Amino acid sequence: AADKGTATFSDYANEVSQAYGFWMDDAFASGGSAGYDHKEMAITARGAWESVKRHFRERGKDIQSEDFTVAGCGDMAGDVFGNGMLLSKHIRLMGAFNHLHVFVDPNPDAAASWQERKRLFDEAKGWDHYDTSKLSQGGGVFERRAKSITLTPEIKKAFNIKADQCTPNELIRAMLLAKVELLWFGGIGTYIKASHETNAEVGDRANDPLRVNGEDLNATVIGEGANLGATQHGRIEFSLEGGRCNADFIDNSGGADCSDHEVNLKILLGAVEQAGEMTRKQRNQMLESMSEEVAQLVLRTNYLQTQAISVTEQLGVHLLNRTGRFMHALERAGQLNRSLEALPDDETILERRKAGIGMMRPEMAVLLAYAKNILYAALLESGLPDDPFMRGELHAYFPKAARAKYPEAIDQHRLSREIAATSVTNEVINRCGLAFVHEMRERTGNSADAICRAYCAVREVFGLTALWDEIESLDTKVPAEAQAAMLVEIGRTIERTATWFLRTREQPMAVQPAIDTYADGVSTVANNLDSLLTKEGRAYVDEQARVFTKKGAPKALARQVAALRILPTALDIVETARELDMPVQDVGVTYFAVGHRFGFDWLRTAANQLPTDNTWDKLAITAIVDDFYSHQTALTHTVLANGDSGGGTKAVDAWAKQRAHTVQRTRELLQEMQSAGTPDLAMLAVANRQLKSMVQG
Repeated sequence: AADKGTATFSDYANEVSQAYGFWMDDAFASGGSAGYDHKEMAITARGAWESVKRHFRERGKDIQSEDFTVAGCGDMAGDVFGNGMLLSKHIRLMGAFNHLHVFVDPNPDAAASWQERKRLFDEAKGWDHYDTSKLSQGGGVFERRAKSITLTPEIKKAFNIKADQCTPNELIRAMLLAKVELLWFGGIGTYIKASHETNAEVGDRANDPLRVNGEDLNATVIGEGANLGATQHGRIEFSLEGGRCNADFIDNSGGADCSDHEVNLKILLGAVEQAGEMTRKQRNQMLESMSEEVAQLVLRTNYLQTQAISVTEQLGVHLLNRTGRFMHALERAGQLNRSLEALPDDETILERRKAGIGMMRPEMAVLLAYAKNILYAALLESGLPDDPFMRGELHAYFPKAARAKYPEAIDQHRLSREIAATSVTNEVINRCGLAFVHEMRERTGNSADAICRAYCAVREVFGLTALWDEIESLDTKVPAEAQAAMLVEIGRTIERTATWFLRTREQPMAVQPAIDTYADGVSTVANNLDSLLTKEGRAYVDEQARVFTKKGAPKALARQVAALRILPTALDIVETARELDMPVQDVGVTYFAVGHRFGFDWLRTAANQLPTDNTWDKLAITAIVDDFYSHQTALTHTVLANGDSGGGTKAVDAWAKQRAHTVQRTRELLQEMQSAGTPDLAMLAVANRQLKSMVQG
């Protein structure tokens, strides 16, 4: 998958492919003379810039509208560095270096320097062609072969250098250690390691004199548009000191992703061409016309991958034990070597737990990759890619023009199963977290295939895509903390509702029939929730909404997300309505009346306040909460099936009157628990048994 810069090699490879009549034709190697020009599209730099924007956005800064300082490796003739340093007109590039020159602009003017960088990029020129009249006072461009550089007061101040002279290498080291907001890597070389690593371990001898330790960096953010700008241990050390970075394979994944899209489009259009429906020239023209939409599809993945890391980071130390359990599972399966991947061992996890420190972003990045690779392999072996619902996932991978013009060719794509499996893998892990499938398997015993089917059903039944879109549209408009909190809430909803589908439906579940069965009913509950809930239920939703509005979320959206605490019960309501052939709203009123009258709402709220850092605690609490829901559903069914009061509070009162003794015992137990404050797991277990006894009569 070579890019346009090495297009000659791609063309050679494709010529061999064509000479042998290989079915991939010139899709064998991407980026050839008829492939996407990565530099022209700026796709790698734009993808990495999604990471950089998120880092700053989550620190309260919009780098597309506010000036910020940068130092970096590369020059304006290069693809990643050059494109990257044009992606915001608020960049104040204080210094950069390549293999020939050191560029220094101690106090740059953002607008003027952007214009000069643009000129160099357009002309593919190095730093030695920079118009020095555009530099701030004291700046300059120096040759790296110079024995010594005489430093101006401005350079000394900008890079905290005491001496009046230094070597080019010393100036570059000072630049790497400078107090800038962004370190942008767009050139070749590894410049950051951990303090415990030796230069020999890094394996980049040419840059040994320049390399610095992660703990000594003064930058706020690292953006790795290039490969291996830092070692993994170096990234982690920087992160532990409060710096923000991901990993090169997250930041610069856009190039490879673009190549994947190019290859799959060529395979698609190749079949169309072979059928005589287009010429090679028309194919090439269509490929070119779709380049920007391909770029947007790629950037969407960059956005969501970094969002997944951020949401996991938001949960911090609370996920540490569960992440450790996930790593243990991979190790037992022979799929992970923690030491090789610079992941924390059990002793380190214990130390971090005591210190209140979670996994670092570079560590999460590694586990995100493992989770995706493992899930993809499992899905490809399963029947999920062949489920009729997956046609939508397959088609969504392609640009709109291809979908509109050649839907049948997409259906018959040679790699349709692989594309569908890849799309679902990305969707599930990006939206639900790196350990989601593992934890759902532990909780329910179901396969990855079944879990992903449940996820797809939940996404459609509860209309989550629209919610996600609304939350993501608030970038730079509300605090990132508010967005993350709402995304976490949606994640909890997916866990609960996916579990419901896995436990109540025959597996493997056909996705579209499940959607058709529940979507309308759930929508009815959602649209009428205020009228269905008791006064106390409405107050609870209002209280949860205030949690989000206090963080800065808009009121309407905050309440919509807060309602997700209640809305999963709609599945039980719809199922009960189907069984009794009753209107969903009548069942809903009764269901919520039962929940309030017999303390189910209070008990679940109390249970959800208990710590779930430990996996076993989470499993135990989840099991009890699930039991409370089951008891409430069973009692609602009984009240409606046996009552003649039409449902609602009157029907509940009538049922309770017939079982006064058992109901009174339950009430006394709940009053005792409420007076004791927040109940522990043992108290909840006792309540669970009493409620079960009451429901079963």
